[in-house]
Amino acid sequence: MPKKSKLSTPDWIREGYNSKADWEKKKGIKNKKKAEGKKFKIRKCPKCGSTDVGLVLSNSDSEEAGNTGKQWQCHKCKWTGGDIEEEDLTEEEFMKYLDEKGEKVA
Repeated sequence: MPKKSKLSTPDWIREGYNSKADWEKKKGIKNKKKAEGKKFKIRKCPKCGSTDVGLVLSNSDSEEAGNTGKQWQCHKCKWTGGDIEEEDLTEEEFMKYLDEKGEKVA
């Protein structure tokens, strides 16, 4: 078997395709990194649906019980608990969310 050098001609060129995209399409290869993009997480209160939630840093009741799970608190309705709703957004959806919320985007 011949030794492969550090630089070699890509398969799509050796197989006679005009572009890497044409070769990937023919072979059924999908580029997941480009399709996924960056994801943004939004946490919502399960009781009122507000996104104004935060992590409870000190809670003596949960420390005494030996609970090592994260405790969340809604700043709007004062709900506390460990089961928080999370929603993954694309960059476009996240920017739309910020516009609707009225946040300034630099």
